[in-house]
Amino acid sequence: MSSKIDKGLSVKDIDKSFGEVKALVNVSLDVHEGEFFTLLGPSGCGKTTLLRIIAGLELRDTGRVILGGQDITDLPATKRQVNTVFQSYALFPHLNIFENVAFGLRSRKFPQNEVEGRVNRRMEMLELQEMADRYPHQLSGGQQQRVALARALVNEPDVLLLDEPMSALDAKLRAQVQVELRRLQRKLGQTFILVTHDQAEALVVSDRIAVMDQGKIIQFGTPKEVYEQPKTLFVAEFLGAANLLHGRGLDGGIQTELGFFHLKQTPKWDNGTVAIRPERIRITDNPPEKNAVKAKVREAIYRGTNIDLWLEPGPMRVRTPAHRNYELGDEVWLELPPEGLVILDE
Repeated sequence: MSSKIDKGLSVKDIDKSFGEVKALVNVSLDVHEGEFFTLLGPSGCGKTTLLRIIAGLELRDTGRVILGGQDITDLPATKRQVNTVFQSYALFPHLNIFENVAFGLRSRKFPQNEVEGRVNRRMEMLELQEMADRYPHQLSGGQQQRVALARALVNEPDVLLLDEPMSALDAKLRAQVQVELRRLQRKLGQTFILVTHDQAEALVVSDRIAVMDQGKIIQFGTPKEVYEQPKTLFVAEFLGAANLLHGRGLDGGIQTELGFFHLKQTPKWDNGTVAIRPERIRITDNPPEKNAVKAKVREAIYRGTNIDLWLEPGPMRVRTPAHRNYELGDEVWLELPPEGLVILDE
């Protein structure tokens, strides 16, 4: 009895240099079949280079790429069960939407009835049926993105690669398309690998995230894990705002300029840093029993759903519900709960 082939992707020990610049350094990762996996990092961290190596559009220096148990490292891009949606969408301006979606199938000499069936199914899934006769310039940015997705998905790839596909959209449309993309991926049950520098986008769409910096993967995890349990200073600061407390590790806590703070465990280092997200800090009217800081409001930014406060000493940033009113100069007590304080590795 034959078992089902796992169509997951493995990247093993990939190195890539451009002259003296090391773009990727010993990168390894496993993407499970049906997973929405995101490569997240700042510009120049190597994430797009890694995506292009997976796609077969860039040669690696060392390492292997394995898809569904098959070593595809040396296969040309056209022979890989992988399709890419680029930042520019790369739609053909002279072809209508139906023919844009059908292009890959026609170039591979699929029979007309199969082309029509596949294209119509994908266009229906992405709600593009009424646009079949239009041309790319007649569509909005969000509609063009759905066409680019349909064109990639119609080829039924094992893995769909997405290279910053939402960066050209305005903020409101980008937020809408992120949710649509996540719903589509779940509906298809297909493997998506997204490259983005947008932390909020990665948190919204991903099953798992690989945070990259300077050609290396710094941390793997679910969105909740990498946000709430950053391992390094870079991850803590890159994914959202973080308050950083530097000090000396002691039994059960850390001694800082603001006082002693109890932690859930004793740091392994003698001197180091702990981080806490602004929303994990509690504002109280009376001094907390432990991990208390007396602070003064230096700045208040109203954001509709919440207020961001910058406080002295610190500067400490706290996120609080919008219905609470604070004036500049107000004195408050802060509680930094041990479960919100994360010990960083460095």
